[in-house]
Amino acid sequence: MSLSAPSARRDDIVAAARQILETEGPERLTMRSLAERLEIRAPSLYKHVADKDELEALLIAEALRGMGEALHAALDGMPPRGSKKRALATLAQAYRGWAIAHPHLYRLATEGELPRDLLPDGLEAWTAEPLVRVTGDQDRARAAWAFAHGMTILELDGRFPPGANLDSAWTAGISALG
Repeated sequence: MSLSAPSARRDDIVAAARQILETEGPERLTMRSLAERLEIRAPSLYKHVADKDELEALLIAEALRGMGEALHAALDGMPPRGSKKRALATLAQAYRGWAIAHPHLYRLATEGELPRDLLPDGLEAWTAEPLVRVTGDQDRARAAWAFAHGMTILELDGRFPPGANLDSAWTAGISALG
């Protein structure tokens, strides 16, 4: 399946879907609630997006772009020959910050099967590129991402004990990886 052709109306639909997802949560993101938000009839949505799976793929692409922008910006501010450990800590801070600011979008992009066939070519690799560059290796980048994702999900789910020093836990994890 391929994505519907981009259009200004499709962009409006994705923006409205993102707003519902981020402010009201995934359970409120239905084609019906989206149509109501846009003040159109639900069947009209299908002229611009094939179905909810395509809509979610478009939102995942938005999430990957947003996270990638945060990671690239974090690295762009670092000296080119700076400390690898410092660069990794900076990326972790950017990753955590983006995820905490966009918890529902983050979950959509990182939970369940990734619809790679519906994502723009190269987007996933571009998003991961800062981490691969800092770690110097695809496997190390995956290990660092697994650590960051696990910490992030546990934080979002409130699974750490009250008063736990999460900044310290992140520092310890990054130190172990660096």
